[in-house]
Amino acid sequence: QAAAQKVVDDAVATLRNFEADRAQAWFRENVSKARALLIVPRVGKGGFIFAGSGGRGLVVAKDVETGTWSQPAFYTVGSASIGLQAGAQESEVIYLVMSDAGMSALMSTKFQVGADGAITGGPAGIGAQAATTDVLIFSRGKGLFGGVSAEGTVIHPDFKRNTAYYGEPVSASEILLKHAVRNLNADTLVAQISETAAAR
Repeated sequence: QAAAQKVVDDAVATLRNFEADRAQAWFRENVSKARALLIVPRVGKGGFIFAGSGGRGLVVAKDVETGTWSQPAFYTVGSASIGLQAGAQESEVIYLVMSDAGMSALMSTKFQVGADGAITGGPAGIGAQAATTDVLIFSRGKGLFGGVSAEGTVIHPDFKRNTAYYGEPVSASEILLKHAVRNLNADTLVAQISETAAAR
């Protein structure tokens, strides 16, 4: 549970960094439109983008009727197609899930952005294209190139970590859609997401 809590705490820091970063104006203006956020606090040497191995992140989903945000569900994120430029040390990445198709994909056992044309992904700030994109990716960090594509990213729930964090076997849909469990240690994260989404 301690390892999972560190992901939660790091996600809070990432949200605060995005909120304070002048270069992330497009993110701040559109986060309130997202159905869910996938936050990967640490990407870099040894991380999923640089090494092509597994990265740790979490998803928080919004109830479209009430506007409230769920408890976090932990996910594993991997990509072989995204790279860091030489000299880049570390970055933070947030995916905005913008559509029903994107939400449905999150509830599956595993999905790949861009696979079979089902889920589209790409960098933000492209105007009209953003309106038809299921998943948008935002990144910040020293040395990371500006145009980042989400294509090829493989995402799946981390059942073991979710079970450890909530103390019982629980699926991503039970956490994100049914609000079946709660960990009080995640309240700061939920509050921060609400603040970030409201501060447009």
